Amino acid sequence: MTKGLYNISHNKKIAKDIYEMKLTGDTSSLSQPGQFINILIDGFYLRRPISVCDYDKNSITIIYKTVGEGTEYLSTLKENSGLDILVGLGNGFDTKKSGGSPLLIGGGVGVPPLYMLAKRLIDEGKSVKVIIGFNSKDEVFYEKEFNALGAKTFVTTADGSYKTRGFVTDALHLVGTYSYFYTCGPKPMLKAVYNSCETEGQFSFEERMGCGFGACMGCSCKTKYGDKRICKEGPVLQKEEIIW
Repeated sequence: MTKGLYNISHNKKIAKDIYEMKLTGDTSSLSQPGQFINILIDGFYLRRPISVCDYDKNSITIIYKTVGEGTEYLSTLKENSGLDILVGLGNGFDTKKSGGSPLLIGGGVGVPPLYMLAKRLIDEGKSVKVIIGFNSKDEVFYEKEFNALGAKTFVTTADGSYKTRGFVTDALHLVGTYSYFYTCGPKPMLKAVYNSCETEGQFSFEERMGCGFGACMGCSCKTKYGDKRICKEGPVLQKEEIIW
């Protein structure tokens, strides 16, 4: 984990209530897709945890949704503003278990960490398929970016306004066979994926966090192997250990 001041190089709206922010600074503590950062926002006591969408040797890209005063404030920040951030938090996705044809399933703001995962898997020579789900057409983002990586991408919308009508599990029949799956999104979606996907897989969970690095125990959850902290041992858990 590293702590530092990161500079905003862009902060732009990419879909309804969805913003993409690129930050420059030290990324040496990032090693796995699925890790997150914790942002200190002026006027708010708790930092805001946000998944890393992508990173390179000197920049981090995040995608966030404006759902409250903290993220609303983030959306107003201009280029060259600075943010105090904890970087390199959490236990990310393990690509060694993927097999040759993994499936990535994301819903809403659960989509961003899957982008870096798709890049990593494709770099490893895997044939990647992706299902991304949204409420409506105006909330869809990163379809083109996944396709540009070479991932075969399927989109669902709950209201049927774009591509497949329904939820992410309603597109499973379009995918065909896959060797393993990775998923990130709201808990009802994760549970539906758990019940619908027959292979082994990895789930990235969201919980309210106090510290973000395992000290406060505020985000603990029960697993078949004992209590685990979502911010430390997670956010990624194996299918076999999850208790609903």
